[in-house]
Amino acid sequence: MTDLETRTAGRPGAPGPPGALRRAAPALLGYAAVRALGLLALALWSAARDKSAYTLLTARWDSLWYTRVAELGYGYEVRLPNGDVHSNLAFFPLLPWLERLGAAVSPLSYADAGFVVSLLASLAAAWGIFAVADHVYDRRVGGCAVLLWAVLPVGVVQSMAYSESLFTALAAWSLYAVLTGRWVTAGILASLAGLTRPVGLAVTAAVWVAAVVAFGRDRNGPDDRDDRDGPDHRDRARRVLGMLLAPLGAAGYVLWVGHRTGKGPLGYLDVQAGWRNGFDGGAAFARFVAAKFTSFPAALAGVGLVVGVALLVRLYVVCVRQRQPLPLLVYTGIVTVLALCASSYFGSKPRLLLPAFPLLLPLALGLARLRTSRSAPVVCAVAVASAAYGAFWLNGSGPP
Repeated sequence: MTDLETRTAGRPGAPGPPGALRRAAPALLGYAAVRALGLLALALWSAARDKSAYTLLTARWDSLWYTRVAELGYGYEVRLPNGDVHSNLAFFPLLPWLERLGAAVSPLSYADAGFVVSLLASLAAAWGIFAVADHVYDRRVGGCAVLLWAVLPVGVVQSMAYSESLFTALAAWSLYAVLTGRWVTAGILASLAGLTRPVGLAVTAAVWVAAVVAFGRDRNGPDDRDDRDGPDHRDRARRVLGMLLAPLGAAGYVLWVGHRTGKGPLGYLDVQAGWRNGFDGGAAFARFVAAKFTSFPAALAGVGLVVGVALLVRLYVVCVRQRQPLPLLVYTGIVTVLALCASSYFGSKPRLLLPAFPLLLPLALGLARLRTSRSAPVVCAVAVASAAYGAFWLNGSGPP
């Protein structure tokens, strides 16, 4: 366990929900303002191009696949001329379940419910990011981390009927539960994250690694074998329960897909192969980047991709050097590796990295050290640029 994790483990208990919400309120208001600016820019840009901003947010790309799952259930697929089979079994079920629930208890359509879920989940994610950063550092760093997550170039995805916001909310709060010793809560949230996206295994890994380290710390601590009903024994029992709960969501869905397809435990990999998606260690992405350097101006995009990957690696190294808690390092590392080393949909990689919010903590720490008179104009300028880019992006190629 890192020195920083040791220090945070000994901090007093967190305030109750009302106090925690009041503490996070300025960060959440700032987040809402940035996202509102992004949606306003998208509405104006879309209107100028005679497009519907709401359709771009709720009824294109993956949003359509999620609403079809909510409406029709699993079993829908598209067979392409080249033989590929795009099955909706590739999409994990929690978001469609929530869309179906929202449509059942309100007059909302499935797409409307998906939009509402994403808006609420994005606020929950922002609060979770604040809670983690506030616990590890302080309140000011927490607020800066939330604002940096909001102004990411692909931040508009946080407001789309996609699963990124829902997953990030579950992951952030599960990590916070781990850091504060709430093992059962961490396991339940990790299980729900595993029902949201395949990368849910990153949350499970963080829970397991933290629990194993805690067990190791117990073994090196005082011998309390005679206190079998004491607090330490109960804490170990909760820790074990959290570990058992964490993988249930992802494992349950993957095994169900294997049964549904008749291809056994690895049937989900065949479903992903139908989308030409898989894990190849980054070989396909490397070839994609290398191909950019064969012509101009495509070479400029190639340079941008190389710089972007180098920046991600650099940020992760800084996270390690700053001794972030081990669960954050494990989670961030797995999310980043899975995003960069997927063999297809290279244009999706920026949004696949949205849940890797601990990468922003070094930047948030630096921003927090600036005076407000210096940091505020920087954040405002980046927010405007992010809003403009998001509007341009969704009205163009958009997220695949």
